[in-house]
Amino acid sequence: MQTTTKTNRRYWSTPAVGVAGGLIYLIAFSLGGKPGYGLIALGVMVVFSAVIALAGRRSETVRGLLDHRDERLAGIDVRATAVTAVVMILAVLAGFVVEVARGHDGSPYALIGAVGGVAYLGAVGYFRVRG
Repeated sequence: MQTTTKTNRRYWSTPAVGVAGGLIYLIAFSLGGKPGYGLIALGVMVVFSAVIALAGRRSETVRGLLDHRDERLAGIDVRATAVTAVVMILAVLAGFVVEVARGHDGSPYALIGAVGGVAYLGAVGYFRVRG
């Protein structure tokens, strides 16, 4: 099977974004006065990215999730993302309720929930008009 440059770029974009995220963590922790934690976070992201890249060479599922050419795996990815979103929404709501019950204002959770809600409405509007 011939690998095109576009497919190769798609495959490596996920590990590259993982390493970039690790660098962002390093910078953020360093600015916060904890460069050791930043190095740990960078190390975790580099190891994770390497595992993903290496697993993609042996696993059809991982490879499919990285290059997005397989429609069946793309559908699995969309459904898995939806399940993840529901779990995260429930976690944000639970965090908000716990914070309010403790007498705090719950604003970090409210902000995350509001951003998620606006993103959802924007996506529904976009996909409604687009398709």
